[in-house]
Amino acid sequence: MKAYEKLDQFQGNSKFSTWLVRIAVNESLMRLRKRKTSKTVSMDEDVQTEEGSIPRDFAEWRPNPEQLYGQSELGDILRKTIQGLPPGFRTVFTLRDIENLSTEETAEALGLSVPAVKSRLLRARLQLRERLSRYFRQKKEV
Repeated sequence: MKAYEKLDQFQGNSKFSTWLVRIAVNESLMRLRKRKTSKTVSMDEDVQTEEGSIPRDFAEWRPNPEQLYGQSELGDILRKTIQGLPPGFRTVFTLRDIENLSTEETAEALGLSVPAVKSRLLRARLQLRERLSRYFRQKKEV
């Protein structure tokens, strides 16, 4: 309906379908914005239940210090284990699994064939799995 109303404003600088889609997207975004603002709830307002009203309870979503330390420690273990890989495996693993390059992009960047990248990636993952499982098995026994 909005496009029909604004048809006289179409200047022809782009394809008609592009102009039409842009109107639809803008209208959708406007409706979403209106919907978001109407669903706000006061933090001070109590929750009404069958038994009466109770104060609103809020969960803490941030990680606690112990979780932060555990994540940091795990990150250090992973970095050290990855650094322990042979350079050819480490480079392929980093490009594919950390930098999220495709197999083809990784092969092109390193001047390798796609099968060579797949082989090195598999071997890198297997070595990492083995080294990490040994590390965590030792930590469990201690």
